[in-house]
Amino acid sequence: MSKCNFKKKVKTQKAKAKPANVLRASSLALVLFTFSFGLAGCRRDMQDQPKAKPFRSSSFFKDGLASRQPVAGTVPRGWLRADTEFFTGKKNKTPGVTNPQAGPVNTTPPASAGAAQVAAAYPDDVDKFPFPITEEVLNRGQQRFQIYCSVCHGMTGNADGMIVRRGFRKPPSYHEQRLREAPVGHFFDVVTNGWGAMPSYASQVPVQDRWAIIAYIRALQLSQTGTQPATGERK
Repeated sequence: MSKCNFKKKVKTQKAKAKPANVLRASSLALVLFTFSFGLAGCRRDMQDQPKAKPFRSSSFFKDGLASRQPVAGTVPRGWLRADTEFFTGKKNKTPGVTNPQAGPVNTTPPASAGAAQVAAAYPDDVDKFPFPITEEVLNRGQQRFQIYCSVCHGMTGNADGMIVRRGFRKPPSYHEQRLREAPVGHFFDVVTNGWGAMPSYASQVPVQDRWAIIAYIRALQLSQTGTQPATGERK
């Protein structure tokens, strides 16, 4: 074969190869383009992802509930409440220990009841504040008292608040002998759980503020007697 004919044959083969390469590349691009649409169709948005909504039923768990029970002993953050006296106003007790001499408890001693009668009526309530009472605490208690308590109990604790003057049931005066002798834990229990016509203020008044209010109530009581607080009342 002559040199000229050989060159012509090579050029012909290259010319035939170009359309084949173009066709192959076009086919590959078409496949990739189609595959990209397939991937887009399989996309799952966050709002559509598999999940269990609270309090919904579920066939995945044996009990039929989507929500799982917390591990035994789980305590929500900020709700450990290890200090019983601070969070409940009740005395710490040794489990299983009871007072065999304790008789029936009269939860509403008469207004003129003495210290012994009052102590018997509220045996589980603490008689000392769980933290030192400072001027700052008293000022805070006065502010909270005027917001939440004065409408019924009056600004001085004489049970002559504005809504009482408008016909609402009159609460007892803080200056009754019974309440002057009552332990501070009793007041905490009343604010937390309510008493008689008074509803619970637990959802409105935080624990620290409840104690501050009680400290201010003690100050009101002492202002009418002219006596100094006992050591236990200041600690």
